Amino acid sequence: MDEEYTDYRERWKEDGALVRIPFHRPLIGREEEEEVIATLRSGWLTTGPRVHQFEQEFAAYRGVKHAVALNSCTAGLHLALVALGIGEGDEVITSPITWPSTANVIVHCGAKPVFVDVQPDTLNMDTARIWSKVTERTKAIIPVHVAGHPCDMGAVRGIAESYGWKVVEDAAHALESEYQESSYRWRKTGTLGDAASFSFYATKNITSGGEGGMLTTDDDELAEKVRILSNHGISKDAWNRYGAEGYHHWEAIYPGYKYNMTDIAAAIGIHQLRKAEYWWTLRKRYTEMYDEGFRDIPKVRPLARRKYVRHGYHLYIIVLDTNNLTTDRDGVMNAIQAEGVGVGVHFRALHLQPWYRKKYEYKRGDFPNAEYASDRIISLPLCPSMSEEDVEDVIEVVRRVIGKYWKRKVQ
Repeated sequence: MDEEYTDYRERWKEDGALVRIPFHRPLIGREEEEEVIATLRSGWLTTGPRVHQFEQEFAAYRGVKHAVALNSCTAGLHLALVALGIGEGDEVITSPITWPSTANVIVHCGAKPVFVDVQPDTLNMDTARIWSKVTERTKAIIPVHVAGHPCDMGAVRGIAESYGWKVVEDAAHALESEYQESSYRWRKTGTLGDAASFSFYATKNITSGGEGGMLTTDDDELAEKVRILSNHGISKDAWNRYGAEGYHHWEAIYPGYKYNMTDIAAAIGIHQLRKAEYWWTLRKRYTEMYDEGFRDIPKVRPLARRKYVRHGYHLYIIVLDTNNLTTDRDGVMNAIQAEGVGVGVHFRALHLQPWYRKKYEYKRGDFPNAEYASDRIISLPLCPSMSEEDVEDVIEVVRRVIGKYWKRKVQ
């Protein structure tokens, strides 16, 4: 652990917590703190020079022409659909294993989310099933890169191009991920569709102070429209209106939204981004430790990782063989947390959530793979603020809990 984070870890411990090893613990270092203080002292707190700097560095990191900083990944997904003309009566294909926002933004546009079942071993959209969901109203597709594993974007783009659909990547989990497009070409997430949206929420691989997001695109017109839509639909943001060259009147070009990022958030994001690759190596190492630690337990199955991806290692998800345990997934989760280890679920199938189930008359059996996973998956702690000792402790706890509930054969 870097020396600069030692005090932060000790302060966190002194605060007290419900668990000894939390599901996620962000690392905020001296650089972030000093940049925030400098921002506060500058007198400019909202969208301004630090947001623009963050955008430029992020665009360079992902290899795209444009990056637009926003207050959430949700905002990026929503604005991408609006800017691409998705509206009333349209259909957008996506996955039922995702955070509600992926489908919510489709509904907010007046369109209908159409779910496609997932691959049982990666939890990404099963691209072979997309064809059966095509109608004349289908206008776009939102592939979700679950846990940092890119979808099969070659298949997604091939289908989309054949129908003229728009592709918007939900890259909330996939900051560092890449997809092997051919034997000699790898492409980064954020460059694999018409637009992509990344998350800087508190539990993501980097954060911009708890909330934040970034939309990426190579489309000049789309980027400009998203930028305007993100700030009430007006032609000039505050930084431009109050420049040294004189006041500039704004005009309302679209009925926009309030989705812009602040300089305070960007001050944190700038320095978090610069640490992303190093933190990726730590999460990769911890993932390898988990793999080895659970290798001999058939009741615990990690998600698969395809050879054609550079995984983002955002989440370490295990699938439990609950048929051979004496309790269900929630029983295992409660027992792990009782031992001082925080856990999560990513995700419970969205089509079975009350609003979506009622609105679109979904039921159990509609997406069997998503439902099977939804009842059995657990996400374990995976973040750079952990130590190798923390990872070993998590492995020990999970092994002990699984052993407690393991059905023994009667001789």
